[in-house]
Formats: sequence, structure tokens, C-alpha cells
Amino acid sequence: MAEKKEISVEEKLRALFELQNADSEIDKIRILRGELPLEVRDLEDEIEGLQTRIKNFEDEIKQLQSMITEKKNSIKESQVLIKKYEEQQMKVRNNREFDSLSKEIEFQNLEIQLSEKRIKEYTEQLNDKKLIIEDSKEILDEKKSDLNLKKNELDEIIAETQKDEERLLQKSQEIADFVEDRLTKAYKRIRENARNGLAVVSVERDACGGCFNQIPPQKQLDVASRKKIIVCEHCGRILVDAHILGGSDDE
Repeated sequence: MAEKKEISVEEKLRALFELQNADSEIDKIRILRGELPLEVRDLEDEIEGLQTRIKNFEDEIKQLQSMITEKKNSIKESQVLIKKYEEQQMKVRNNREFDSLSKEIEFQNLEIQLSEKRIKEYTEQLNDKKLIIEDSKEILDEKKSDLNLKKNELDEIIAETQKDEERLLQKSQEIADFVEDRLTKAYKRIRENARNGLAVVSVERDACGGCFNQIPPQKQLDVASRKKIIVCEHCGRILVDAHILGGSDDE
């Protein structure tokens, strides 16, 4: 790898400030679409959750329908037995046999009542779940519609900003390659820790453009001289004078 050409402090400061401007523009592009991917992901998760919820309720409905069918069959079986016992009662030879068959008939009637009660309970549960499915499907349709809108919006923004982002990324890389590795590493470290992604800021109205704390007059003179790299004693950002891109003071 070829060694980087030695450049003056002023050139380094100017390059760092240009690097910051390019990276800030990239940040703006990503912020512009930044919420949309999250919103799309959240909607996709909600849709998946609703689909799972609907499927679970549909499975429960099938189970309830099966239980209702089972109870209806049980009622039919009890009715067959009652008819059989009643026919047997007509042929009994003593009261003891008659009473025994009467108890069997009574038991089967109780079984029918219990089955009818269960059928009523299962039917109510089934109807409740059908209503929940209806509501969930309406919400699902709304979420799918929202998702399509958000995806289209995101696709449009990506299409509009992709070329600008690629150009700025190339510019950022070219500037970073121009400056020594030690400085670019320090710049990236400061930028990662800065709330607004600003690692290089200009002195505006005697204050740091990053944290807005006052800069002492002597330090402002040092910044303006562009002879050494000065950092803000409050926030650690690299300071440059407001006219850094306007050329050298000696020019």
C-alpha cells in the first residue's frame, strides 16, 4: 500500500471539515428514510402476529366444531339407548327390572342435558372466536394496506437518494484516503460518540458549533491560525474556523 502524501495541518483541517460535510449529508439521507425501514419491519411483524393469531383461532374453532359433533353424536347414542330401555321396560317381569331400566333412562336423559349444555357453551365460544377472527382480518387488511404504502414510499425514497448517497460515500472515502489514518480513526471515534454525528465543527459566535460552549479568545486565535489541530475542551470535537473552506489566510 502506497504511503499517503504529507500534507499541511490546514489541508488536514480542510479535508476533515469536507469529510464531515459529506458524512452529514449521508446522515440526512439515512435519516430521511431511517424511520421507514423500522416502520415496514414493525408492520411485517404485526401482520405475522395477526396471521398467527387468526390461524390459532381457526384451529380452536375446528376443535370446538369437533367437540360439538362429538356431543351431538353422544346425544344420538343416548336417545338410541333410551328407546331401547323403554322397549325393554315393556317386557320386564318384575318391578326391580323396571326400576333398574328407569334409572338407566334417567341417566341417559341427564347425559343428553349435559351434552346440550356443553354444545351451548362450545357454540358461544365458537361464535366469540369467529367475531375475533372477523375483527382480526379487518385489522390485517388495514395493516397490509399500510405496509404496501410504506414499502412504496421507501422504494421511492431509496430510488431518489441512492445515487446521491453513493456519490457522497465515494467522496467521503476519497477524502478519508487523503488524510492520515490516525486522524481519520480519531474523527470516526469522535463521530460515533457525538449525539448528532458531528466530529468536526466550526467556531460560530465565539462558541463551539457542536456543544455551543464558549471558546476562549486565545484558543479561537489558535483555531483561526490553522497551524495545529484544536479540540473543544468541553465535547472533544475538532474545531475549525468558519472560513476554512474559503482558502488560506495567507492567500
